[in-house]
Amino acid sequence: MEDTNNTLEQPVDNTDDTIVFKRSHFYSVMVVLSFSVGILVGYMAWGRSTPAQQVAQQVAVAQPQVPAPGAQAQAPSPAEDTSLIRYEIPTEGYPSLGPDDAEIVLVEFSDYQCPYCQRWHDQVFIPLLDAYPGQIRLVYRNLPLTSIHSEAMPAAIAALCAGDQEAYWPFHDKLFSDELELSADTYLQYADDLELDGDAFTACLDSDKFDEQIQEDMDFSLSLGVRSTPTFFVNGLAVVGAQPLDVFVQIIDKEIAGENPE
Repeated sequence: MEDTNNTLEQPVDNTDDTIVFKRSHFYSVMVVLSFSVGILVGYMAWGRSTPAQQVAQQVAVAQPQVPAPGAQAQAPSPAEDTSLIRYEIPTEGYPSLGPDDAEIVLVEFSDYQCPYCQRWHDQVFIPLLDAYPGQIRLVYRNLPLTSIHSEAMPAAIAALCAGDQEAYWPFHDKLFSDELELSADTYLQYADDLELDGDAFTACLDSDKFDEQIQEDMDFSLSLGVRSTPTFFVNGLAVVGAQPLDVFVQIIDKEIAGENPE
């Protein structure tokens, strides 16, 4: 532990070794030292994290976390928590389900090979839409975690290719159904099941038509500090993880009632 006691020493009379500083020189040295210490402290506090990481920390602190098995999940009270941030999330031009003028816009950043994304789809997706008929517009944006999910990118491309034939959401449901292991043959099988034009679908898969769009999704989500899937934004308010239905209900009810911070 650093010694915080002040000690006094007896002065030594040694005029030969005495160095005299002018007061102005002393002040100049102190200014330089203070500036250097300030830079060092600032680096230690902030230099180790990027802006995106700082945003990610804010999102993680402000939002409900995945509860332990068997625990009752509870959302924080946004009306009392002024740390909540409302993000601007573009939605035009992305696959969406629900009325264009819906009161609640739920943007999902997801990965088709992510088991937590599949769990949310299985347990929350339909019950949530049923709980608010005509009030929710779900927008799907891609965040394939390519470093750990080798089929995440091909699956995202396949879904968008199905969307070219007005079958995005049926194909989306197929991908999360776990009927077949995700693979090139599976995408062709699902396209056949949905009676898509096989030649057009295959040509789309073999092209790079949607590569840039998916990369833009990834870059945008990372710029927000999003590092995991699924991550949701309820009218811009972040909800991290495959949270259960009651967490979304609490947040949406407060949003409809106007109790969440603007």
